[in-house]
Amino acid sequence: MTIIASLLRAAQLPDSPTARLDAELLLAAALGKSRSYLHTWPEKIVSSEAALTFADFLQRRRAGEPVAYILGQQGFWNLDLEVAPHTLIPRPDTELLVETALQLLPATPASVLDLGTGSGAIALALASERPAWKVTAVDRILEAVALAERNRQRLELNNVTVLNSHWFSALAGHRFDLIISNPPYIAAGDVHLDEGDVRFEPESALVAGADGLDDIREIVAAAPHHLNAGGWLMLEHGYDQAPAVRDLLQGVEFVEVESRQDLGTHERITLGRLPC
Repeated sequence: MTIIASLLRAAQLPDSPTARLDAELLLAAALGKSRSYLHTWPEKIVSSEAALTFADFLQRRRAGEPVAYILGQQGFWNLDLEVAPHTLIPRPDTELLVETALQLLPATPASVLDLGTGSGAIALALASERPAWKVTAVDRILEAVALAERNRQRLELNNVTVLNSHWFSALAGHRFDLIISNPPYIAAGDVHLDEGDVRFEPESALVAGADGLDDIREIVAAAPHHLNAGGWLMLEHGYDQAPAVRDLLQGVEFVEVESRQDLGTHERITLGRLPC
């Protein structure tokens, strides 16, 4: 038998930049407890079954598997979301999209579209903050649609509709006040695809052509046909893609085009408004 403190001291995750946090999250999950429990009861004896589960979790993490996939969940905004290997892991940088959307539109009724919703993170965060908004969340991957719908049901957010659609393919005749997306934007062949957590994430959620902009081009070109007059388009993109994305929006006559910085001071999102 061993205790919580000993297991945490012995945990070896040499390739993780957040080794202690990872170990705590994995041990808490193996015990079915919170991280605060580990700090409150470091002398508690851990059962053999929980210790074996923890050892398995550590082995998977040492092989590079993201903690979110091991645990099947990830926090985003103020929500706990189920995640799975067929969807991108929600990241803190993407919360900038949510924050900016909440600043742009009032809390009065509005129609919002989240393209490529994945786990539903953006759509569900917006819906949780704005009960008067009607949010449509779409994804072309059926497993992602099912996952987002499970998250919606568990969070009881009845102002969200989850649909199967490849970008706008199932949305003919529908227009929105805001279209928001965190689309694939990594260039094919980018060396970072072989590093860290992205090795385990679906390439279809990451890669978009030779320069990483193929999907953004498609969205920008089609968005005016699905926005109400004065509606906004807002996109997450790579740290060095903001000038190109601004050019794309201005090329189809969006106005008030600007980019905003993430916590790392990179221009991470770009937005523009359709003229009234």
